[in-house]
Amino acid sequence: MTKASHAITVMSPQEGCYHDEPMRTLLAETRVDIIDERSVAVPRKLADQRAIKTYAVANVSDVTQLRDRLEALAERHCVDCVLQAMAVRQQHYKLAVFDMDSTLIQCEVIDRLAQLAGVGDTVAAITEKAMRGELDFQASFRERLGMLRGLDEAALASVANNLPMTSGVSELLTTLRGSGIKTAIVSGGFDYFAQYLQTLYGFDYIHANALDVVAGKVTGNVVGNIIDGARKKQLLETLAQDLRIDCSQVIAVGDGANDLPMLASAGLGVAFKAKPIVRAQAAYNIRWIGLDGVLYLLGAASEMSASIN
Repeated sequence: MTKASHAITVMSPQEGCYHDEPMRTLLAETRVDIIDERSVAVPRKLADQRAIKTYAVANVSDVTQLRDRLEALAERHCVDCVLQAMAVRQQHYKLAVFDMDSTLIQCEVIDRLAQLAGVGDTVAAITEKAMRGELDFQASFRERLGMLRGLDEAALASVANNLPMTSGVSELLTTLRGSGIKTAIVSGGFDYFAQYLQTLYGFDYIHANALDVVAGKVTGNVVGNIIDGARKKQLLETLAQDLRIDCSQVIAVGDGANDLPMLASAGLGVAFKAKPIVRAQAAYNIRWIGLDGVLYLLGAASEMSASIN
């Protein structure tokens, strides 16, 4: 019997929304054989919001062409279609590393703080360019942080208490933790908010920029080294080394250009609702469903999600 070399995971943001005729047509046209197919269980709280199906396939002659065709199909039908080598899907992952802003949470914290400081539009424009890779991250971070000078410390708690959490984040983290996978935040944002999420979700490790506050006011100054893309990659590799695992056993998830180095270093580097430059370079993209989409790329781990209450 032919052994499957790859898996295709189709993730729809709404139950009953996905029909597999377009997928079957695509695979027939590319002469890819379906070895097995199955529906995937999802967390109970999301059961009426997700439809997940996987196809184990063989005879993939051109991975790049098939991925391009799948991305076009995904765009047409507003679903996620992720192609993985079986070795990647069946890897025994030990660590999951997450960007924070616009990944775990649905905003850029520095933009929220800037709104309270009266410079929201200016800072947001710089943030957008930085995340698209159009500006040097360190220089743009210093510029944006400087505009927060004088902001009252009480604004931090106000923003933290109203963070919009990304759909599926609780279910994802509960399942990862239940399967023994360590979790980390590695963020170019601020440690105050990373610590807040650590309290909520139990992250094992957090690394983020220190927000300097003196006499109840944000100083606008940088404390220590800025966590940029190169530093994110270094932190991921250091965490893996400390856990005595290979980087192929690491999951990394992020959305901005500064996440690309760590996504490239991880065994499973997932671009989540990412900027165009990131989607173009990342091997794995999730755009349409929530952060729980990472679960459905973990092979047997995805079945464990059915036990979540």
